Amino acid sequence: MPLDTQTSVMLKRLKAIDFSLTRDMTPEQARYRQRALTRMAAPGEPVASVEDISIPGRIEGGTPLRIYTPKGDGLFPILIYFHGGGGVIGDLDSEDGLCRQLVNLAGCLVISVAYHLAPEYKFPSGPYECYAAVQWIATHAATFNGDASRLAIGGMSAGGNLAAVVTHMTRDRGGPHFVFQLLLTPLTDFRLLETPSLEHFAEGYFLTREDILWFRQHCLNGEEDRKNPLASPSLAASFSGLPPTLIITAEYDPLRDDGECYGQLLKDAGTSVTILRIQGAIHGFVVPDQMHAALSQSASALHFAFQSGIRQGISF
Repeated sequence: MPLDTQTSVMLKRLKAIDFSLTRDMTPEQARYRQRALTRMAAPGEPVASVEDISIPGRIEGGTPLRIYTPKGDGLFPILIYFHGGGGVIGDLDSEDGLCRQLVNLAGCLVISVAYHLAPEYKFPSGPYECYAAVQWIATHAATFNGDASRLAIGGMSAGGNLAAVVTHMTRDRGGPHFVFQLLLTPLTDFRLLETPSLEHFAEGYFLTREDILWFRQHCLNGEEDRKNPLASPSLAASFSGLPPTLIITAEYDPLRDDGECYGQLLKDAGTSVTILRIQGAIHGFVVPDQMHAALSQSASALHFAFQSGIRQGISF
């Protein structure tokens, strides 16, 4: 399908100013601009309550969390969410609007995890910090009206990578048990295999091939890390025993085929997985209509998983 009209207009404006996510930038410069753009965004939807806390973790100072609570009475099911940004940029504010929409659409707690960023904290810092945060949330769920028996995990882009990795870690290490995982435009193979989407959408569609290489350079220590399943979950030894999964990709995203291939690996192992491609969209679903479409599908799947509370197929 052709590019979404709003997306096409946005891309033409970005091209006119020679916009790049990462070109000639240091990580701190890229973060500064991302924070400035976040401050310019419209306020997110109201939710019943929002609380920022810090929990003890592997890194001095702890791991910041933002707990979004829906209207109603608990105990609420929980979605643990990891933001995108290539592992180098992004924070609790950068996907605040997305988290608020999910809270209201799915009627669950959303707990956003502000994992420490590369290059200051390179691989494998991210997976281990996120795994520790999941353990803490599952153990302390009742203190914020959460139900640890209805626990889901998810993330966007690099956050989707971390969600996938942590899901493997919890399976291999005895829990906690997830009833669902949500992977939005995820990166699952840092080797960056030559797929049609990586070739066709390498330039001109917001996230570029050079951006992905820039993020990889700052996140990983070298070539061996690219083949480590804790960085590239598509290289895991097994894909069985994982929770029902929804993978949502974008048609004009260089990472589209990466996410869809990962979904096929799960399917081949007998995992219940739905792969949904948002037509006419680019990485991150950057226009409101496309984001709403992706989150509506996500919320429907989350609601079903939380209602069933057991491992079974996703139904729309």
